[in-house]
Amino acid sequence: MRIGIFTDSFIPYTSGVVTSILTFQKELSRLGHDIHIFAPSYPNFQQEEEQVYRFFSLPAPTNPDFSLAIPIFPGMNMLVRRLDLDIIHVQSPFTMGRVGLHYGRKYHTPVVFTYHTLYDQYVHYVPIAQDLAREMAIKYSVSFCNQCSHVVVPSSEVQTILKQNEVKTPLSVIPTGVPLDKFESGDKDWLRRNYDIPAENRVLLFVGRLTREKNLEFLIKAFQQVKKRVANSTLVLTAQGPLESELKKLVLDLGLSLEKDVVFTGALPFDTLVNVYYSADLFVFSSVTETQGLVLIEAMAAGLPVVAVGAYGVQDMVDHEKNGLLTPLDIEAFSDAISSLLLDNQRYRQYQLNARQKAESLSASKMALKLEQLYQTLYDQSPPRYYRGFDLGRWLGS
Repeated sequence: MRIGIFTDSFIPYTSGVVTSILTFQKELSRLGHDIHIFAPSYPNFQQEEEQVYRFFSLPAPTNPDFSLAIPIFPGMNMLVRRLDLDIIHVQSPFTMGRVGLHYGRKYHTPVVFTYHTLYDQYVHYVPIAQDLAREMAIKYSVSFCNQCSHVVVPSSEVQTILKQNEVKTPLSVIPTGVPLDKFESGDKDWLRRNYDIPAENRVLLFVGRLTREKNLEFLIKAFQQVKKRVANSTLVLTAQGPLESELKKLVLDLGLSLEKDVVFTGALPFDTLVNVYYSADLFVFSSVTETQGLVLIEAMAAGLPVVAVGAYGVQDMVDHEKNGLLTPLDIEAFSDAISSLLLDNQRYRQYQLNARQKAESLSASKMALKLEQLYQTLYDQSPPRYYRGFDLGRWLGS
């Protein structure tokens, strides 16, 4: 099948959405499908790309790393006609999602929308009238869902939310899978070799972005409490983002060290990230705005138990008291869960084994097969389109 992916973020930007796109792109290509990606351009990023079409973009005012696509692409209509897409899969309800929806309607192509983000949870980026912005975000995203052929959600919790918000479009739960072949082995000494982490310290790891919605102030404050019970421990934050300076200041204000206590690695390439997972002892996750939390499954693929706040999107990924612990949004409860698991070797080892099994059940290959099946069903059910290929005579009605 010829599949068009329309996304508001793509490499070199790092996010769960980008990881999801790359993972499915690779797996669907292995299955023989033809993938075309329509995405923003980024300053100072140029590399040879096949079947990736970049739109002119501008840096986002609140996040300069993020580019906002301008929905103008000379010759776009001719390009879409030539590609003769069987499925259009949009990754957001905004600029590029609207472009994809437009061409889906124009050429009677099924449009799939993956609901990656609880958009109403991001209104802290709006400087005023946040309650109104939250209400508008919900109404806008629901309206967009109801204009698509099918909506993919990464967890059952998000499916429930959308149904409660009166999304009428059919929904399927298809999480982004983890590429297990990338996690077959890793360098367990990578972090200690590259950072000044004492050999005897247990390493707590967070992977994500340094943004408000990841709730990292909570995580750092909880770690301060963990240190009181497990002195030989280090928190590693493998991420970049606009809050880096603010979070580093918080670490110092709490009397912690930026060398041995809380280590900021910045963003790392995926191959290196696998070594980071293998170098850690426990994955810690305090975000309350996730629809899936793909990094949770990546961590489990490397055999890491998880301690996380039991919020939306996380509960499908972490099985409480089996491969990790889920806590309320409470610093004491969160830090107690971390400490108790680190101090209980037998339970810790059992959670390690269970974590790997959980990751295997959510492999990238299995999830790609589910998505392929959905694509095929939608294609089979779609009405004949007005054209197949670029046939000028047929286009003109002659």
